[in-house]
Amino acid sequence: MMAKAQVSGVRHSTHSPAHMTNSSARRTGALRGVSCLRLSVLTDETTSPERQQGANEGAACALGIDLADRKAVDLGVSASKTTPFERPELGKWLRKPDAYDALLFWRFDRAIRSMDDMHELAKWARDHRKMVIFAEGPGGRLVLDFRNPLDPMAQLMVTLFAFAAQMEAHSIRERVTGAQAAMRMMAYRWRGSRAPYGYKPVPLEGGGWTLEQDKDAVKVIERIIKALLTTETSERAETVNSIVHMLNADGVPCPAEHWAKFKGRKLKKPTRWNPTTVTRILRSETLIGWKMSDGKPVRDGLGVPVLATDDPILTRAEFDAIGALLDGRKVNNPAPRTDTNALLFGIVHCSSCGGRMYYNNQESKPGQRPTYRCGASARGEICKHPMNIRADWVEEYVTREFLRILGGLEITHTRTVPGYDPQPEIDDTTAEYEAHMAQQGRQKSKAAATAWQNRADALDARLTELEAREKIEARTEEIRTGRTYDEKWVQASTAGRRKMLTNAGARLDILAGTPGGWRTLDERRVSLEIRDPFFDAAADALTAVVAEIEYVDNI
Repeated sequence: MMAKAQVSGVRHSTHSPAHMTNSSARRTGALRGVSCLRLSVLTDETTSPERQQGANEGAACALGIDLADRKAVDLGVSASKTTPFERPELGKWLRKPDAYDALLFWRFDRAIRSMDDMHELAKWARDHRKMVIFAEGPGGRLVLDFRNPLDPMAQLMVTLFAFAAQMEAHSIRERVTGAQAAMRMMAYRWRGSRAPYGYKPVPLEGGGWTLEQDKDAVKVIERIIKALLTTETSERAETVNSIVHMLNADGVPCPAEHWAKFKGRKLKKPTRWNPTTVTRILRSETLIGWKMSDGKPVRDGLGVPVLATDDPILTRAEFDAIGALLDGRKVNNPAPRTDTNALLFGIVHCSSCGGRMYYNNQESKPGQRPTYRCGASARGEICKHPMNIRADWVEEYVTREFLRILGGLEITHTRTVPGYDPQPEIDDTTAEYEAHMAQQGRQKSKAAATAWQNRADALDARLTELEAREKIEARTEEIRTGRTYDEKWVQASTAGRRKMLTNAGARLDILAGTPGGWRTLDERRVSLEIRDPFFDAAADALTAVVAEIEYVDNI
């Protein structure tokens, strides 16, 4: 049955039926109700939870329904995308129907947006003998009483109102889709969805939104790019996996967490950086300010990419340089292994089998010193004469010899100044043009054929413009630091020193021992090589300079 009442201006005392306890409600026979609140957009003040709760309390008071503290509050939940049974709070109450007699909603659209959803909710209410109440609406308050399953009027009203709600939702969806399509073609206009990582939406004068750089996210992107190019301890590039490990270890919020924080929300499940996320960010043309849709650039009538911002993070040349770097880099490397305090890990080798020797701290043997020993057996291999040597002896030897060879060498960094190559964009635009040409002749109307031809002409014009651009080669600059490897060795940790040795291509081979070699290191057993061509040439040059100085001093 339907009932109408005006609820505006209703005031409640603490003794009104809406504030009864469960026990008093049972004594007086009052109906028990659940106040159901829902918001799609958390910042919508006209449909705020307080506004909805006030209307529900007014309806409950007028109808003699006890709400007590029963609430189903679903914030940031779309009625078009979730059924009443799928919503976190309302779904819980629907699964325990014996705890109440009525569901109260502010308006019809707070409950459902489709006829199918309303049909299921009405069927549930009829099966469980419940009332469904809408506090306000075009005709005032609506009370659907399903406690009498033989009453057809409630079902008829449900069908009519559900149809109206579904048509309204469809109309809203069409308006939003049309507005977003129009804004997609407007330069510097952002349609209001989640911004690409590195940017944040800001209001425009006169209305609307655009994108500007998000300083916190840009710092992370710059850190990633710097790590790809060089590191402080090794002057060598990191892998994508090691960068991911670094970001997670430092607690840097991943893009999803960063956006949730920007919107003042919390993620349901914690998320972390992963190689796919890092690679996707670095390869996305959003870094150069382009608008993207379904992974492709949005282009204007002339085929030129539409810009989402006038403040891009990278230039085209810088973006292409990063892409080329990733193309030449293995991304799917194994996760970084747990570090070791062994200075010569990966550097010291057994001369008998040629395999690596591993650090053995000999904790189980009191009084024994740590050693490096052949790892053939651990690898499932057989070594005819496995080597074993005291760790402190060879570490002191390698330190002395490495600094003798390279200690006086000045540390230099190389920096690549990116050039510009139009070819990547030519390739992308050509692929888009070929996909478009595959649709030739399928247009049935003149308007469609004209639109198809305009698109083809625009892509062709863009290709002509790109082909006219000159390629600028990248160049490498050497930056002198004024520091020597002697100075850096003193300041570096064990891991940093190991990287210095590894980057120089250092390799130490251990030969068989000789009688009496247990008292001190027999240097005939060890052979240190510097295999990196750059360091090897630098060592030769440094040796020549030292020899020249000694010759002059002896004259």
